[in-house]
Amino acid sequence: MKTVLSVSELNSSARLILSSHFGTIWVSGEISNLTRASSGHLYFTLKDRDAQVRCAMFRGSAKGLCCDPRNGLQAVVRAQVSLYEPRGDYQLIIDYLEDAGAGDLRIAYEALKQKLMREGLFSAERKRSLPPLPHSIGIVTSPQGAAIHDILTVLKRRFPAIPVVLFPARVQGAEASAEVVNAIARANMSGLCDVLIVARGGGSLEDLWTFNEESVARAIHASMIPVITGVGHETDITIADLVADVRAPTPSAAAETVVPDAREWHERFVLCEMRLTARMKAILQAQARQNFFLQKRLQLAHPRSGMQRHAQRLDMLELRLSHAHAKIRRERTTRLEGAGRRLQQHQPGITIQARLSLLDELEKRRHTAVNNLLSRNKSGLNTALAALHAISPLATLGRGYSVSMRKSDGHILRAPDEIRTGALIETRLAGGVLVSRVETGRES
Repeated sequence: MKTVLSVSELNSSARLILSSHFGTIWVSGEISNLTRASSGHLYFTLKDRDAQVRCAMFRGSAKGLCCDPRNGLQAVVRAQVSLYEPRGDYQLIIDYLEDAGAGDLRIAYEALKQKLMREGLFSAERKRSLPPLPHSIGIVTSPQGAAIHDILTVLKRRFPAIPVVLFPARVQGAEASAEVVNAIARANMSGLCDVLIVARGGGSLEDLWTFNEESVARAIHASMIPVITGVGHETDITIADLVADVRAPTPSAAAETVVPDAREWHERFVLCEMRLTARMKAILQAQARQNFFLQKRLQLAHPRSGMQRHAQRLDMLELRLSHAHAKIRRERTTRLEGAGRRLQQHQPGITIQARLSLLDELEKRRHTAVNNLLSRNKSGLNTALAALHAISPLATLGRGYSVSMRKSDGHILRAPDEIRTGALIETRLAGGVLVSRVETGRES
């Protein structure tokens, strides 16, 4: 007995066969007929010179796109072959899409990454620690970019006393890699810095390609100065990041990493000062005790004059130490009080109260405006209702007039010859409807 499939069974079987036979595949082509659904799904056609195929990319996959799909874009996609069963359309279900040009760059990136890894340029054993407190910081980046502004802002906030030397270089374009290599070499030859930041702001894979060049990677590897990179955004990892001694996710993070927080160092200085003062007091007290015992021992020879001079000198030293300690405490107290006054001036409660007052005033004005608008609209509505009632047919009926129409089709009668004898008519009055039969009229 022959097997007969329904259309639904046939399409379902065809979809399963396509999916299991092809698995995950890569396809390249030109995007056309792109549609962005309100659900977030993308629908388009992928075509070449001789053929085309329908494609669907659902919202979850579309959120992670590394490029902006558009009509005319040459793209490379990763997809599952499927079939849309309700229409029987063969299609690709795409989970990854990239610009075809970016795909070539990614292949070159992976090839160089594997090559340098085999040579040991990424080895953890060769990476050096950054100095805990640099004497001077070198920066290799564009002087016009946002990266240098972010780095300088962070350095000024965290430890403004450390000098900074900029070694300018373009970070994008055909000549950028050569300029970055030259800047790293100049920084090493200058002897002006003991740590080097190599950085640029975020961008696409093409924008960051300078830091995926082999020449830049080898220049970082050859640097005698420890190098920290801060290239692009947190998710961007370049070849330069892998070679550098330390990789920071952004230019700002590189600046945060390369210097300590000045406030922490100040606290350490204060603690050291307290320990030094206590130690000095202990030493002086020990010396005072030793002098006391020596004085007792020397009393037999009556060297009172010499001992008195030494005692007076010791008293002077103690007095100077006491004055110095009091002066330091007064200076610290004055600075603390000044900081407290500045903090009081910037207290957020005053600003918040002013904003709350403004908010109350705006709420009153809104309430008044809404009431005025409602009043005007109500007045206009009453005027319109009066005008409508003046021209209403019901008003005419109320003055004693009536309207007659044929019962059969509702045609309004305007002349006796429009109704024949014996026909039923409806007559509408102000108080209701009358049905009557015509005794005389035109015969049809």
